Order: sequence, then structure tokens, then C-alpha cells
Amino acid sequence: MVQKAKILLVDDRPENLLALEAILSALDQTLVRASSGEEALKALLTDDFAVILLDVQMPGMDGFETAAHIKRRERTRDIPIIFLTAINHGPHHTFRGYAAGAVDYISKPFDPWVLRAKVSVFVELYMKNCQLREQAALLRLQLEGSNQAGGGGDVKEPAGLLAELSARLAAVEEQAEALSKQLDDDSADAAAVATAAHLERKLTGLRRALDALEPGTGGNAPPLSAQN
Repeated sequence: MVQKAKILLVDDRPENLLALEAILSALDQTLVRASSGEEALKALLTDDFAVILLDVQMPGMDGFETAAHIKRRERTRDIPIIFLTAINHGPHHTFRGYAAGAVDYISKPFDPWVLRAKVSVFVELYMKNCQLREQAALLRLQLEGSNQAGGGGDVKEPAGLLAELSARLAAVEEQAEALSKQLDDDSADAAAVATAAHLERKLTGLRRALDALEPGTGGNAPPLSAQN
């Protein structure tokens, strides 16, 4: 059963949060509300999020300051942030948003279809990264089990194990390739394309590790922890 991705919605106005929930409910993911920057930072301490929709104009800690805190934390620095603002002070204001670490900067009122499409891209990338981490963890556990068994115990034969892992990885590779083609066709944001490219590099590293474990290769697989 695939776990749903979490999307963090940050806005001090309840009606804006309600509108965002109405727009994004079609994605069928878990939507988490935060009514302030401080509340958002607390939510980020315990949960992992695919993307953050962050209002710029908030009393107390505004969106720029909240984003700065998010980017300073190792746990959260790579989470995509989409800034939402009801005002437009020109290029300088927009540049400040990108300098704070945003992957996109959208002025209100925004097109619901465009916003939903942008969020869905980052949700897909997040899900693919989760799948990749799960496959890497499974590979480590299975290999450790094979080594500890020393020819005994209830452990799959290496050939069968490699075939199973290879098939699972192939499924993730196919989905990642389809997503990359979609990004190319839609002329997506540079940040989304870069994230997809990073995912493909990680998949390539894992594929090389599996290939190196095939019989006749000497078993000199690169350590998974060293992959980008």
C-alpha cells in the first residue's frame, strides 16, 4: 500500500487555507495546515513533506523568514517551497523569494489548474525518491542477511534475490523515465527538472551496484552510501 505524500499549506488566513485544500484535494494526498511560520516549523520537526506552499505576507514571521529557517535545517533544506503572495512589488520582490530558496513564486489570484499541476510534479518526484530509498534499504538488508547466513538459514538464493531487486528497480526506472519525459514535454520549472535528473543519477548508481553483484562480475559493487 503506497503511503500518501504530505503537503504543507502555510497561511495565516483560514479562508486561504480552505481554498488551497479545495484546489489540491483532487491530488488525493495528505494536506497539513499551518497558520503561521512558527507552526510550520513545528510541523517540519516531525513529518516529511513533498512540497510546501508558503504565504509571503504573514504577521510575525513572514514567508521569507520562515523559508530561511527551513533551508538552514539539514532535515528540511531540500523540500521544495512554492511562495504564494497577494501582492507584487516587482522583480526585486520576486528575486527575494527565489533567493530565500523558493522553487516557484506565484501571485494571487492564481490559476487553480496551474497550481495543482506544479504541486503534482513535486509530489511525483517525492514518491519516486521514497521508492528509491526503500529499494536501497531492501538491498542492504537482503545482502546483510545473505552474508550473515553463511550458506544456511532462511534466506533467498543470491540469484533469485538479485532478480527480484532488479525487477523492482526496473519498475521505478520506468516510472522515473516517464516523469522525465513529461517534464520535458511540459517545459517544467528548472528546479523540477533538476530534481528529476538527480533522481535518475541515484537510480543509475543503484543499477550499477546491482549489475556489479551479478555472477561473473567479481561482486565489486560500489557502496550504496557513496551514491549521490
